[in-house]
Amino acid sequence: MSSHTHRPGAPGRASRATARRSAQNETLTAAGRAGFGARGLVYVLIGLLAIRIAMGSGGGEADRQGALREIAARPFGNVLLWALVAGFGGMALWRASRAVPVRGPHRKTGSRLLDGGRALFYAFVCWGTAAFAAGRGGGGGGAGGGDAKSRDWTASALNLSYGRVLVAVAGCVVIGIGLTLAVRAALRRFLRQLDTGAMSPRTREIVTGLGVGGGVARGIVFAAAGLFVLVAAVRFDPSRAKGVDATLRSFAHTPAGPWLLVAVATGLILFGAFSFASARWRRL
Repeated sequence: MSSHTHRPGAPGRASRATARRSAQNETLTAAGRAGFGARGLVYVLIGLLAIRIAMGSGGGEADRQGALREIAARPFGNVLLWALVAGFGGMALWRASRAVPVRGPHRKTGSRLLDGGRALFYAFVCWGTAAFAAGRGGGGGGAGGGDAKSRDWTASALNLSYGRVLVAVAGCVVIGIGLTLAVRAALRRFLRQLDTGAMSPRTREIVTGLGVGGGVARGIVFAAAGLFVLVAAVRFDPSRAKGVDATLRSFAHTPAGPWLLVAVATGLILFGAFSFASARWRRL
């Protein structure tokens, strides 16, 4: 008789391992969905703050820090802030799981590296949000905090050897990211990542509109921010670099006036809504 005909413990171990992997996958899926929800809320608030600026009815910062301040000022704001911390932490965990070879071995190395970078970014966002929540507004500096940080980082980089080249390259990379985001959104590449079969035709049409409009607007903001960094390098002037708030405000100073800012801000709100849709229908 073969020595491995009967393995009494093997089926039990296999079933336990399968159950453990299933539980891990469910946890990672829930973490990813929470992350998309957190991202959606922040983008909606940034868009609303930018519209308020365009209409001249508010002076808050239209960036993540401004969104956190807006939340903190509301009833149960601190509870919601910690919910965002959990959401961004979940997004970092989910992205990190996609970066390791153990999960989804069919994915390309470039995709894994990209997810690894995104995991680090969301870990940073999670940490910053937690610091803000712990201090109830003390974690991000005063008005213009995000823009001041952009200028400080640019100034520090410009003082390095070949700093001007490094800043210029960074600006070009951000411009490239922005253009890529806009083009991919316009081409509806995001539909490949969604379970469109679970949507009604009308829902798919709405989600597609949110993804195109929101993704293009988000790409435009990235590209514009990168352009300001590139200008700072060319002119060797760190004050030319702008954070998200100052970048958005710059749209109001174009020939189109505040209406361009309203259009871009509306696009960011659409992207926030698309993030909520991703929390529901994204294949994770």
